Amino acid sequence: MPQQSLRQRLEILADAAKYDASCASSGTAKKHSLGGKGIGSTEGMGICHAYAPDGRCISLLKILLTNHCIFDCHYCINRKSSNVARARFTPQEVVDLTLNFYRRNYIEGLFLSSGIVRSANHTMEQLVEVARILREEHDFRGYIHLKTIPEADAEIIHAAGLYADRVSINVELPTQAGLTRLAPDKNAGQIEGALARTKARIVEAKDERKRFRHAPRFAPAGQSTQMIVGADDASDSAIIGKASRLYGDFGLRRVYYSAFSPIPDASAVLPLKRPPLLREHRLYQSDWLMRFYGFAPQEVVDAAEADGNLPLDIDPKLAWALKFRESFPVDVNRAPKEMLLRVPGLGTKAVARILASRRHRKLRLDDVARLTVSVAKVRPFICTIDWRPTLLTDRADLRGLLAQRSEQLELF
Repeated sequence: MPQQSLRQRLEILADAAKYDASCASSGTAKKHSLGGKGIGSTEGMGICHAYAPDGRCISLLKILLTNHCIFDCHYCINRKSSNVARARFTPQEVVDLTLNFYRRNYIEGLFLSSGIVRSANHTMEQLVEVARILREEHDFRGYIHLKTIPEADAEIIHAAGLYADRVSINVELPTQAGLTRLAPDKNAGQIEGALARTKARIVEAKDERKRFRHAPRFAPAGQSTQMIVGADDASDSAIIGKASRLYGDFGLRRVYYSAFSPIPDASAVLPLKRPPLLREHRLYQSDWLMRFYGFAPQEVVDAAEADGNLPLDIDPKLAWALKFRESFPVDVNRAPKEMLLRVPGLGTKAVARILASRRHRKLRLDDVARLTVSVAKVRPFICTIDWRPTLLTDRADLRGLLAQRSEQLELF
């Protein structure tokens, strides 16, 4: 087999990493390069790239250390039985790529994952070595996200958290039955045990930082996970319930959803086609309702159809409002924040503007229209001093009026 060039390996391993969605970088501690020390910071004077207002690092080098793997997860393009081109980097090669891309202003951080070679401990040690060299030998202060391997020893995962801003462990599938069937080499108890230990260490590190100024940080941007949607028969209700438990039990920053994508030479136990991408989008919307809009998990589940899946033609908040019309209309001049957040079409920023504006005067429908993106979706569910929806809220065809129109695109 001819030796692969660095560029060829980069093409293979960057493409292989695209299936992992959990690479956002919000919430990390800010590090600066004032005094001329360190490179890669996204803060401080003289930095030639921007830091997003919500804390995200704008661009990351997202690659695998290797796509060789001793596991045989049916849904994974890199499983050991898959007929794909294989490649591998050394830790030093990943370090050099990261620094060279950073110096050219292509990236502002690194997202590094890997297939499992030789053993979970060996692979995890290689991932940690990349982060160690960047931090200790090059004083790299950019963002680092390491995908950790739950089968690795706790001490190695602990070392990853000392160097990385964020760590993540994928739960892969929402149900034990799906994991047993499609990922026989993985164990749900082992995965959740690793999540629990990481949470405990994050809490301990925060407490130590309060008492000792120079105590080491541990994954200051927290931990995240990812679930694959559509590879098994789990409903949206089951996925929402699983996500809620993960947030509550392990203090996750994010649960990411990745729509299953058919792969070459796929296993016979997998679906023949991918689920609608809109399903993934609806799950993210439901996640937002629980995290920022005050919805309980059961309330989001109540918005689902009879088969347990969220409707695709309307968003989950609108689906909930249509099922519980007795809660509407809401008076925008009197209703508490909690009820305003349940109005379809009103986001968190719009609600904040309404609360601020109504301190000074009574709001009219035109005022609400100026504070929102579109008033058409809001009108059936609110009342102002000059507007009441009367029978509009109870119309049988209201869903059809508010559902987004979809058009079939022409191929030619």
